[in-house]
Amino acid sequence: MHRSITLAATALAAAASLAMLAPAHAQAQPSATPMLMWVTPTTPTNTPQTEAQAKAGVEHGRDLPAPEVLQPTLDTQLPPYQPRRDIKISGTFKGAASDVLVVLAQKWMEKFKAYYPDVNLSISPPYAGSLGAIELIKGDLDFVFVSRELKPDDISKFKAKFGYDPLSVPISGGSYRHFGALDTVAFFVNKDNPIEQITFQQLDQMYSSTHARGGAAITKWGDLGLTGEWADKPINLYGIRPWNGFEEFVRQRVLSADGKRGEWRDGIKFEKLVFPMAKDVATDRYAIGYSGMAYMDAPVKLVPLVEKAGDTPQAPTYENVALATYPLSRLTYFNTNKTPGKPLPPALEEFLKFVLSREGQQVVLDHARYVPLRASQASTARALVEGRAN
Repeated sequence: MHRSITLAATALAAAASLAMLAPAHAQAQPSATPMLMWVTPTTPTNTPQTEAQAKAGVEHGRDLPAPEVLQPTLDTQLPPYQPRRDIKISGTFKGAASDVLVVLAQKWMEKFKAYYPDVNLSISPPYAGSLGAIELIKGDLDFVFVSRELKPDDISKFKAKFGYDPLSVPISGGSYRHFGALDTVAFFVNKDNPIEQITFQQLDQMYSSTHARGGAAITKWGDLGLTGEWADKPINLYGIRPWNGFEEFVRQRVLSADGKRGEWRDGIKFEKLVFPMAKDVATDRYAIGYSGMAYMDAPVKLVPLVEKAGDTPQAPTYENVALATYPLSRLTYFNTNKTPGKPLPPALEEFLKFVLSREGQQVVLDHARYVPLRASQASTARALVEGRAN
């Protein structure tokens, strides 16, 4: 039997706010059942940037959205930054940044310079992650802040030139629901659909032709355990046409596994852009789709996800995103050229260690648009910097 508890939006917001303010040790762990279905107003309908807005973003960085009302606590297990006193850290390094990371990158660099006055890190227009990656390949830049994963073409072109992949280090979480600022990705169905959770393997079976996670194709809602009138109804798949940052993220995180890149199956109803997705699913009783949380401008049902067998289903709530338990939370990246087996220049290595420290993630928290990394995420990122990752 499918059961849900409907909560008023105000009550949910109050509970989430209290959870964010509570000490980490006092936060209750989510139980496996029952799942909650919350009721909140749809978000405002967003539209693509105008040419003037896009031009201004390239020249000056995109205008910052209002700060998120809810704010997480900083993970107390993040290590404090320990400045190097045994060697002199100096040098001049040029970088680039996505238009939505300009302010955060500048704040990090200003704080870092207080530790090492002889280090000069700079970013300059044009502000666009794709342009920065191209310049990194050309060798004109030392680093680039990008608010998404690098495009496969970026990586293949880099590898063709240097013989190895660029170093991409996660440096912060994305935003929760900020339009244009790396919002969290969610899968959703029509509000009448009784489904309570979906696994990554099931999504792979539904959306891909490669089935990297195993299993046969899933085409009917009955294949997901729904009964009655739903059992024999087809699953109408909606997606975003490649290439797109949302599409690439889902492809990498859900459809790809064990080194095998997932491919989309035939029959998906692709949209060129993310904007219509919620409306498409809201008007199609047997649909499923995905988009960012900033685009939920129609009454749809967000589905809790299970990444690995036995995991607790995770809904795309702010709390789960802030605690990094929701599996489709996003990350921002620092990209640079690091020869395997050789260290980064000391200034860049120390900059990344600062960014991944308690003080560096405090900058993210003070910025109040993106979500700071948890200690476990920062530890994994430090292993990349130090060459300890597989």
